[in-house]
Amino acid sequence: MNSQTQEFTLSGSAGPLECRLDKPENSPRGIALIAHPHPLYGGTMDNKVVQTLARAFIAVGYLSVRMNFRGVGQSGGTHDAGLGETDDMALLHAHMSAQYPELPIALAGFSFGTFVQSQLQQRLTALEKPAQRLVLVGCAAGKWAMPTVPSDTLLIHGEHDDTIPLSDVLDWARPQDLPVIVIPGADHFFHRKLHHIKQLVIDYWHP
Repeated sequence: MNSQTQEFTLSGSAGPLECRLDKPENSPRGIALIAHPHPLYGGTMDNKVVQTLARAFIAVGYLSVRMNFRGVGQSGGTHDAGLGETDDMALLHAHMSAQYPELPIALAGFSFGTFVQSQLQQRLTALEKPAQRLVLVGCAAGKWAMPTVPSDTLLIHGEHDDTIPLSDVLDWARPQDLPVIVIPGADHFFHRKLHHIKQLVIDYWHP
């Protein structure tokens, strides 16, 4: 993404995990772990929505960390329906926590990545170490058994998402009394609407 980008590899239970760290210009004030969409449908850490989330977090002074899930790019193993992927994201969380124990960690995901991150948040909450905040874009409600999430979760969805219908997201959010920010005219991949995602994240961190 820029000269501040670093590549590194973690040893996951199913093989190596290809990771990328982008640093802000100044001393980081937090860490954002970003999860990409479904590996079996072309999802990678280079997905445009994932890159947009990374840029947004860099803009608010966060370290932005992405990984390729199992079987994607240089990451070993095969797709594990979100279970192994959550294990791998937990490993990345532990790694970054050890590197920067003083910094808060936010979790962000797009599509399938929202399932992974909400699962991870559930695990961290059980350990009494919940992430600072969640950002869920194109939330996978209706496609995956999305757990409940904290009330301050930032939910962003496209009005014309035909992969994950907005109605499914509203049905999931309604019992939790969760607001959903709808981008008018946006499809699942937010073509020509990515700037809205970036600005919403920036505004959420700098109200």
